[in-house]
Amino acid sequence: MAAATLGCRAADEVNVTSPNGKLTLVAKGNGYVIRYDNRQVMEMPVVGMEGMTQEEHPTLTFVRKLTADYEMVSGKRLHCTNEANEYKVALGNGVTMVWRLYNDGVAFRYELTGHAGKALPNEQTTFRIAEGTKRWMQQWTEAYEGFFPMSTTAKVAPIPSFSRPSISADGYNCRWGYPALLEPVPGIFTLISEANIERGQSASCLWNDKETELFRVVPDKNETTPSGDWHSPWRVLIIGRLADVVESTLVTDVSEPCRLKDTRWIQPGAVSWVYWAYNHGSNDINIIKRYVDMAATLHLPYVLIDAEWDEMKDGATIEDALAYARNRGVRPMIWYNSSVGWVDGAPGPKYRLNKAEDREREFAWCEKQGVAGVKIDFFSGDNQMNMDYCIDLLECAARHHLYVNFHGATIPRGWQRTYPNLLSTEGVYGAEWYNNVPTFTDRAAAHNATLPFTRNVIGPMDYTPCAFTDSQHPHITTHGHELALTVLYESGLQHLADRPESFLAQPQTVKDFLGHLPTAWDETRFISGYPGEYVVLARRSGDTWYIAGINGTDVAQTLPVALPTDMGVTSKVTLFTDSGNANSPWTITEGASLPTSISSLPRGGFVVKVKR
Repeated sequence: MAAATLGCRAADEVNVTSPNGKLTLVAKGNGYVIRYDNRQVMEMPVVGMEGMTQEEHPTLTFVRKLTADYEMVSGKRLHCTNEANEYKVALGNGVTMVWRLYNDGVAFRYELTGHAGKALPNEQTTFRIAEGTKRWMQQWTEAYEGFFPMSTTAKVAPIPSFSRPSISADGYNCRWGYPALLEPVPGIFTLISEANIERGQSASCLWNDKETELFRVVPDKNETTPSGDWHSPWRVLIIGRLADVVESTLVTDVSEPCRLKDTRWIQPGAVSWVYWAYNHGSNDINIIKRYVDMAATLHLPYVLIDAEWDEMKDGATIEDALAYARNRGVRPMIWYNSSVGWVDGAPGPKYRLNKAEDREREFAWCEKQGVAGVKIDFFSGDNQMNMDYCIDLLECAARHHLYVNFHGATIPRGWQRTYPNLLSTEGVYGAEWYNNVPTFTDRAAAHNATLPFTRNVIGPMDYTPCAFTDSQHPHITTHGHELALTVLYESGLQHLADRPESFLAQPQTVKDFLGHLPTAWDETRFISGYPGEYVVLARRSGDTWYIAGINGTDVAQTLPVALPTDMGVTSKVTLFTDSGNANSPWTITEGASLPTSISSLPRGGFVVKVKR
């Protein structure tokens, strides 16, 4: 059957829509407008690639209906489904724009045919974000470690502590990282991100250096000169109510399917982690043993041996540390410096992964030593070199049955589906920052209540949660708030930040909770909340629901807990809340009934564990 051709002129708009009809794409001038329930949620005044000749109101052609149905090893939902209507439009000079309208958002990319082995043309995609629009956006930095403050303007000063800030002619920050959350219509949200970075591609970010309201998609440096056919990564806009945004799997829906023949060896789990308490690496085997012992006592499957294990003290070796963990029934993971970012003055080991032959030898040694995975740190941004290097690392690690956790690196863009041994990525201003500056102390609660709507929507997030004691700088979130983060934040490897004596001093019920903590979820439901104010999520693992909520404000709140109607009959409910008593901070109750709301202290939180 011949494809249908749809002329999208403003005078005779047609139904270029998502399968459920809620999202509509309409041509406007040389760009497009996206509508949700007949309300405009995004204007794109310019699309295309530099140097092409483009007609006004280009013609969209229906291509096919797509169904996504796949399994994940970890994530917010293990069985993912979605459907989309796909369209394409010829923009001229061998450039085609492909659109996919899903029920929870849109994705588009550019496809080039007959490219003549030269540098890629500049992308022209531009989003208009009007002044006055509520937005939660992060100033770009190589490691994506910044806040998402709510604002109604793009006219904000650059953060001085960021390396190489990007400043417009009028003195404002003009470079922004993904994801960017907008509320263009009250109660309707749009989250902008990117997906499916492949070899030979760079990642992109948003620049508004020319006009305040116009945010251009600008790919980072790409030194490749492809010949023949080429396509860009997918530009992704997740659109709808907050539940649609939080629960969306659109980033993995448009990413390449799993490339591993066997994934049975990949087992997500909780990890004991040394760095937070000491602001230092793992060159002391006696400290490593304490974290191994804690993991064994709490029944955590993994321990991370962090930086500096190549400089062990007192005659010990890394092999000694690995053997101790194995003998205690705890699988070790170890840290590496990527040696492309921070090298001079940085901890090691260094230069062990950069060359293919060295990488194969190192990862083969890891596999032989019983190492479960590697944490690789200090990358240098979003350029094509870094993207190719990350893919090389993921593929080599998979050959040697190693998990990967990228740190000091870019945000996830769908690799967690293609390479499911990627179980976590940092790319977040997390609890580690209690080591570095005092800034986090007062801002953490609101930031924590923003991340489920922004950074964690797009993929696993190694925030390193759950600290009941203080690091170098104090925290003022409650015990209930800290415990809730282990459920609110999705990460296939959940690194627990606090020191052994703190975890082991908790009530047995809390220790049992941590020892049985899932880090991969059969499903995730948004219950209630608003960015920066509070959030309540429900996640299911098997026949058990975990419902977690936090208060992001400095005043007490009653948090609504409208539980899933299909949760079924409950047999046991355990509720962890804050007592308000510094000497005895927990209130832990057990029963069979579910609360409909829970009172929360300022910066407080709770967890409800529901056994069906």
